Amino acid sequence: MNNIKIIGLGPGAKHYLTIEAYEEIMKSDVCYLRTEKHPVVEYLREKGANFVSYDEIYEEMDDFDKVYEAIAMDIIKKSKENDVFYCVPGNPFVAERTVEILREKEESESLNLTFVYGASFIDAIITTLKRDPVHGFKIHDSLMLNEFVPSTKIDNLFIQVYDKRIASDLKLTLSKYYDDDYKIIVVRGAGIEGEERVEEVSLYQLDRLEYLDYLTSVYVPGAKSNSRYDFFDLLDIMEQLRGEDGCPWDKVQTHETLIPCFLEETYEAIDAIKKYDIDEMIEELGDVLLQIVFHSQIGSEDGYFDIFDVINGIVKKLINRHPHVFSDVVASSAGEVTINWENIKNEEKAFMSYYDKMSKVPATFPGLMRSRKIQKIAADVGFDWDNVSGAVDKIKEELKEVEEVMEDKVRLEEELGDLLFSVVNVCRIKKIDPELALEITNNKFKERFRYIENEVNNCGEKISEKTHLELDFLWEEAKKAKKCKKN
Repeated sequence: MNNIKIIGLGPGAKHYLTIEAYEEIMKSDVCYLRTEKHPVVEYLREKGANFVSYDEIYEEMDDFDKVYEAIAMDIIKKSKENDVFYCVPGNPFVAERTVEILREKEESESLNLTFVYGASFIDAIITTLKRDPVHGFKIHDSLMLNEFVPSTKIDNLFIQVYDKRIASDLKLTLSKYYDDDYKIIVVRGAGIEGEERVEEVSLYQLDRLEYLDYLTSVYVPGAKSNSRYDFFDLLDIMEQLRGEDGCPWDKVQTHETLIPCFLEETYEAIDAIKKYDIDEMIEELGDVLLQIVFHSQIGSEDGYFDIFDVINGIVKKLINRHPHVFSDVVASSAGEVTINWENIKNEEKAFMSYYDKMSKVPATFPGLMRSRKIQKIAADVGFDWDNVSGAVDKIKEELKEVEEVMEDKVRLEEELGDLLFSVVNVCRIKKIDPELALEITNNKFKERFRYIENEVNNCGEKISEKTHLELDFLWEEAKKAKKCKKN
């Protein structure tokens, strides 16, 4: 027992049915069909074949994975009692999940699987479209779009576009990589006489078609022109810019010379995010991405690393630092996640001491940010004020010391640093970002100064000719004007 013969019915039309498949079906007492919705089934019934289908399972369940699992397990159960003839559309080895499940369980269930070839739907589609797949061709299951990796330069075939809902999901996925008016080919019933339908439509029209069913596939030709670029285009362009006939400026850059560019692009991206300017965000985030690709290209040329090492590294880090998502660790709040992240990070970095951890805070960080991170490390071991009042008193103490050394530039620099460090401490304790606080003040100063300048200009005078007392008066006016505006 445990004998299961899996028979491919071909893509639809009877001329795709092999002689062997026909003979095996006709000599069996009963054949089990994954689905009766297949054009060749009616022909075989007319010839005297006896079928039992699993279509009722499709009606009972709304999850295709559960449907396929249920069908496969029932086939296995029946094989314990009698030899089973199991018929599937197309080729058993092409996009047939129930066959995959049976093969996965072949050893554990002691199954004896044998196969009868059937032409696949791919044969019918490429014949209908007269396309040679040797030039580049990928097949995708429309029920598994989360696994879709775009390859826009080659032809892509999407199978199992059963209905408008699936077509809508497919359209939304493809819209990330193709323009809305990109021409695609919808193929229904390929190779089936009287039922075949081939229509070229724009991508945005896909889920508006009325004839979508279990015989429908979508063929997306490779892009002949670059109306929309992808990540691999960026890699190709970067390699070309650094190549022998590339750009003179790009060719001479190093990791070190690109540091100012990287920093500038990062700040510009942050500015776009703060303004929530979508178009500017797209542009500036692209500039940041370019810097990453640029450094990766240089690393590749030097033989040390490439962009895929960078991607692999961050993916491994994300998986490792999110055990509450990818493992069995429980974290029910953002605070718990942060604690876990820091603990894992400490293990990864193998810090020998807290001083070692402080020393690893990058010296290139902005001063306020670096102060805050160093203070946080000290606070983690209890070296901190009991409450914020102690930190405020420290500001007063440091301010007094600043006043005492005003004529000594060397000491003044040191004491001003102590004062700034103390201010950052209060910010940290009160959970205020010192960089953000300073930015608010910068903007406030800028707006008040604009008020002063406008007032002076409106009087036909020059701001540089006004006395300090006059400017201070206008400054107080600017403060009041701002308060009135708020009210």
